[in-house]
Amino acid sequence: MSVEALDALAVHVAEGLGARLASATVAFGELTLKAEAADIVAVLTFLRDDPGCRFVNFIDVCGVDWPAREKRFDVVYHLLSPYRNHRVRVKVEADDVAPVPSVTGVFPGALWFEREAYDLYGVLFSGHPDLRRLLTDYGFDGHPLRKDFPTTGFVEVRWDDEVKRVVYEPVRLAQEFRNFDFLSPWEGTDYVLPGDEKAKQPQ
Repeated sequence: MSVEALDALAVHVAEGLGARLASATVAFGELTLKAEAADIVAVLTFLRDDPGCRFVNFIDVCGVDWPAREKRFDVVYHLLSPYRNHRVRVKVEADDVAPVPSVTGVFPGALWFEREAYDLYGVLFSGHPDLRRLLTDYGFDGHPLRKDFPTTGFVEVRWDDEVKRVVYEPVRLAQEFRNFDFLSPWEGTDYVLPGDEKAKQPQ
């Protein structure tokens, strides 16, 4: 899609949404719209129903974590218009306290995507009919795609043959970090390896 067509679409959307649209940016061949979280239902409804847009295909909802920011999350919606052959990205900022209005009333296909964003980032969606974890297990502690989530997690799961069920335990390293008594091949050796006679000439 040409930059001119994207610019024209951005102008059309800005005229239709007015103050509900915070910004419209064209970069790298894509149109990105920013709005306040409270306006997301109205924004997506306009993008779906307006004859100049017709973004009737809901692609996904995903999250981005910016831990240093006051509202640390971007909730990102991707839409497709098969009528106009356009794609658009809509972003709203959120935190883990104030919920973002659910868009399942506009796009029912958002149901599982919002559950996934809640599960992996901790973003809350008000008005969602079934907001519970989707990918992690019951009783899981934390949200795995946050930047401050430890790479080892908080708990580990194993089958306990004595109690005949899955048990949760605090994470422990199965093997201690070891100190080797030889040099790492990435640090280099003090001796000449076979085949490297020409590479390492004595000074």
